[in-house]
Amino acid sequence: MTLPPVPPERDRPYIKNRFGRRGIYWLPNLFTLAALFSGFYAIVQAMNERFEYAAIGIFAAMVLDGLDGRIARLTRTQSDFGAELDSLSDMVSFGVAPALVVYTWALRDFAFSQTVPLLGPWLSTRLGWIAAFIYCACAALRLARFNTNIDVVDKRYFQGLPSPAAACVLAGLVWALNEYQVKGVDVKWLAWGLTVFAGFTMVSNIKFYSGKDINLRKSVPFSALVGIAMGFVFLFASASTLPEMLFAVFVLYLLSGYAIWVWERIKKSPPPPTPPRSDTAA
Repeated sequence: MTLPPVPPERDRPYIKNRFGRRGIYWLPNLFTLAALFSGFYAIVQAMNERFEYAAIGIFAAMVLDGLDGRIARLTRTQSDFGAELDSLSDMVSFGVAPALVVYTWALRDFAFSQTVPLLGPWLSTRLGWIAAFIYCACAALRLARFNTNIDVVDKRYFQGLPSPAAACVLAGLVWALNEYQVKGVDVKWLAWGLTVFAGFTMVSNIKFYSGKDINLRKSVPFSALVGIAMGFVFLFASASTLPEMLFAVFVLYLLSGYAIWVWERIKKSPPPPTPPRSDTAA
């Protein structure tokens, strides 16, 4: 049996390989990988009980995470691959890393001085890692909800506390108190309450200002430029108190969402009823 002749290569139909190699944009993904490394660095330093460096790693991850998306938009190199990599990096840097840092610093040896009858001995000695897991799980839920609702929410506000801000609240607490040689076990209740509070705030429906409506190409008054310059001067002049300043800034941002919630409830409250007018002549 004679086989048909093989057509020349130029005449063969082109079949696209669905598993073929696809290029990725290296510049924004490089910043994403750097943020991932910073989160991993924070975990390693926490395991070595070098909590100052662990907190710095989380803050560095926040800065790098803010840069990768802006660089991708400026260079028009957004991609689905970059978005997925960014979510995985955020989970490590702002979910796992802060939970492990605060757990190693204050919650690892968490236990009541006396067993509470209603809780029992098992729960009273495990509240530490329970709080850390609550934060970690809430960070995962927050990121999943953000990815699914990214096209339907108001761009001016975040739905729930952003995971980088929540991570910086915990990292700021560790860094600021570590500067004063305060041991985590001495403030375990503060660390426990703040960890759980930040975790549940991430999955709440409270709105937090995102700043995405700020137009950098729009002209601003000269006084605003002077205020920005004075802010930089104040920042560099108080470099010795940088941990305390960062912790205060992110705690204020955490509370700002609740302030917005209270303000909106006040605005939506019905006005008090007006008393009926009397038409009777005096």
